[in-house]
Amino acid sequence: MKILVYNVREDEEPEINSWAEQNHVDVKIIYKELNVQTAELAEGYDGIAVQQLNSLKDPRIYEKLSSYGIKQMAFRTTGYEIANLQAANENGISITNVPAYSPRSVSELVLAQVMYLVRHLGLIENRLEHNNFKWFGLQANEIHNLTIGIVGAGKIGSAVARIFKALGSKVIATDPVFRPELCDTLEYVDYDTLYKNADVVTMHTPLKSDTEHMIDAKVFKMMKPSAFFINDSRGGVVATEDLIAALTNKEIAGAAIDTIENEAGIFNTDLGNSKPNNAFLNELMNMPNVKVTPHTGFYTDAAVKNMVDIALDETLRVLKGEQPLNKVN
Repeated sequence: MKILVYNVREDEEPEINSWAEQNHVDVKIIYKELNVQTAELAEGYDGIAVQQLNSLKDPRIYEKLSSYGIKQMAFRTTGYEIANLQAANENGISITNVPAYSPRSVSELVLAQVMYLVRHLGLIENRLEHNNFKWFGLQANEIHNLTIGIVGAGKIGSAVARIFKALGSKVIATDPVFRPELCDTLEYVDYDTLYKNADVVTMHTPLKSDTEHMIDAKVFKMMKPSAFFINDSRGGVVATEDLIAALTNKEIAGAAIDTIENEAGIFNTDLGNSKPNNAFLNELMNMPNVKVTPHTGFYTDAAVKNMVDIALDETLRVLKGEQPLNKVN
């Protein structure tokens, strides 16, 4: 069996090579993203694994892969919104993802972001740059006195809930799936109740047609002026222009984002002296009450290993004629 792995990062290489050795499979690493042109590189291979930000919507990609006998595409990520599921179905290609690579990785970033925002560290840094050492306006809340509102209490959201519950916070959540095992950790509420009562609103929902721009001007106006907003899920769940307006108009106190609309070609790229080609991102980065990280919530040693192993395990299952565990189409 031969597997081609697209768009490999340097940190993934040891894990890919280790998996190949343990499973006695010929795995080829390339550093190019999958697109219409590079789909031709899959000829002669039995399966592929991908991870990238750029779109895979072009149906010609799936037509080419199918013509080479490719029957699956394994995403080394949770998100798969860049895929064309209809084209995959029409060409007999199973698409799988990694639904839970390491929920702790993202939840620990949320904890760091909350501490940064609640203790006004961005505002402090901004003042210190101007030799302003005054305390006024920097009085902070303590974590155990906060209500944490989680939008999406799945694997990652529930890990966030457990961390803040352990710190003494009240945790409320919205989710279409009721999980009885979380009843000792959080209280399920409706969306409006969460937005109006949470001191921190943190997003952990996939990007789908019904979640795109679900956080907009109307939501921000419902939130407390003292509340903080965090998005570590997908950029598209937030109307970025509305977030900037809410911050500018002091409808919320601050925000932390690990993802943003149109981040492809920016995050995980060294732009040197050039500014990002994303006006909204530039504006947010200049706000002292906003913390931006470049989609690094997942980026821990445990998560990288799991993303590689689970994706390649799924590829191997399909190649052996077995049913994949995490099929999304």
